[in-house]
Amino acid sequence: MHLVAPEILAETKELSVGILATGAGVGVLLWSLGWRCHRFWLVLMCTLGAGVYGLASGGSFGLQPLVAALLLAVTAGVLALTLMRLVAYAAGGIAAWMVIHALAPLWDQPLLCFLAGGLIGLLLFRLWTMLLTSFLGTLLMAYAGLGLADRLGKVDAVGWASGQGVLLNWLCCGLAVLGLGVQFFLERRRVNKLRELEAEKRAAEERSQRQPSRPWWRLAG
Repeated sequence: MHLVAPEILAETKELSVGILATGAGVGVLLWSLGWRCHRFWLVLMCTLGAGVYGLASGGSFGLQPLVAALLLAVTAGVLALTLMRLVAYAAGGIAAWMVIHALAPLWDQPLLCFLAGGLIGLLLFRLWTMLLTSFLGTLLMAYAGLGLADRLGKVDAVGWASGQGVLLNWLCCGLAVLGLGVQFFLERRRVNKLRELEAEKRAAEERSQRQPSRPWWRLAG
């Protein structure tokens, strides 16, 4: 299996240079700031996905496609953050059941696997979010970057991806793991900075409380 599929890359390279450059930039942001902005990315993807579905399927429900797209997009955007933990629980449960079923097919305990996997999915929610956003950002950078290089005449992206599929898989996996480390570092740095600001604020409040109050007849002096 090729993470960078030549068939998809052949369609990607036909996009304009501006779209490819924008896609590469969005990929870098998703790769490095996936967890910090995960609420934004989640709401954006749910809103866009629901809007596209509304445009494609609105007529089958007796609605104008534009009206269906607008209503579905707004509803999905509002409910995205509320359903985020539920989706993480369900995804963790299904993933755990699939892994256990593949490793031990004779152990038929789907409910137990689902419940335990869901709890693990919630406990490791930050880790999975960082890894998923880093991986998606890596794929977006790979497709947009190779398409941009092909449009600029630097390399035959489709031919190179077809012949170097294994190498591209390893590069994408390594870059995704690196993005996971970058997100952990940036998040730890942000948390430490917030703690330092909070400590400075508390110290300033304590100093102001320790200062002796001046009598009212000396306030004018």
